Amino acid sequence: MAQCRRPDQTEGAETRHTHGQRRTGRARRDHAGQCHPEGCRFKKMVTLDAKRDAVAHACSEHGVSQRRACSVLSVDRSSMRYRSIRPDDAHIREAMKTVASERRRFGYRRIHVMLGRQGIVMNLKKLRRLYREEKLTVRKRGGRKRALGTRRPLALPSRANERWSLDFVSDAFTDGRRFRVLAVVDDFTRECLCLVADTSLSGARLARELDSLITRRGKPKTIVSDNGTEMTSMAILKWCQETQVEWHYIAPGKPMQNGFVESFNGSFRDECLNETLFSSLPQARDAINAWKEDYNRNRPHSSLGNITPNEFAMKIAMEKQAA
Repeated sequence: MAQCRRPDQTEGAETRHTHGQRRTGRARRDHAGQCHPEGCRFKKMVTLDAKRDAVAHACSEHGVSQRRACSVLSVDRSSMRYRSIRPDDAHIREAMKTVASERRRFGYRRIHVMLGRQGIVMNLKKLRRLYREEKLTVRKRGGRKRALGTRRPLALPSRANERWSLDFVSDAFTDGRRFRVLAVVDDFTRECLCLVADTSLSGARLARELDSLITRRGKPKTIVSDNGTEMTSMAILKWCQETQVEWHYIAPGKPMQNGFVESFNGSFRDECLNETLFSSLPQARDAINAWKEDYNRNRPHSSLGNITPNEFAMKIAMEKQAA
């Protein structure tokens, strides 16, 4: 004979058991990651400083002992008494803040390269920790605005290869495609050192062209440019660190601070780009190189006493040998 059971009792027991499980699960979810005194809801503790603050809050607000607070909050008591013996790296922090104030759009990776140029070598993760502790994180821009910055003035060069200036000039082919020209000028002799035309000129390409130019002419002391993306790229920052060439950036929106190459660009555009129709890149390169040779060898320069840049460079070299 089959055993009979009372449905109301069995169903009631199952219902009470199910409701109990739901209450327990809800309570666990509500208190997940919350090891704080009852009634408190703080952010989940991750760092040691946050745990110390939570223990101190429990002791002061709830009148419990440190032992009890550590037990409730699952904090090791030894960590409450530990004091770090790590140096505060004050000189690194000051150097980092100095670079960040001068280059306000540089992140910690570029600041790491800039500090390496000053002889401050450290692990990138350590720099990132100090960078975050000093709250130097670059904010995302809401619009296209240029940050203003101060730059120290440059003295006039007194010899060849002391200072180069560079800039980019843009033009178009007859079919509408755009191309760019990298112009490098010696600020003392006014010589056009190179005119590199291409449809794309990245920071890595700029570094290769400068290496080729240094092989032929020698290394300059200083290079002056604006704050374009190619000039502030990681490739150029590493190139400056490897070659020990000082790179001076003019203030944003102040092209007159790079007046030598800006004056050259005006002559280049007026006498070459505006006078020639370019149908292809090889044809543009030939025409631009021919104009460069004519500029250096035949075109008189008013600031040099109406002699050519090559003649002025030869004159200075002869005076140096005679001295």
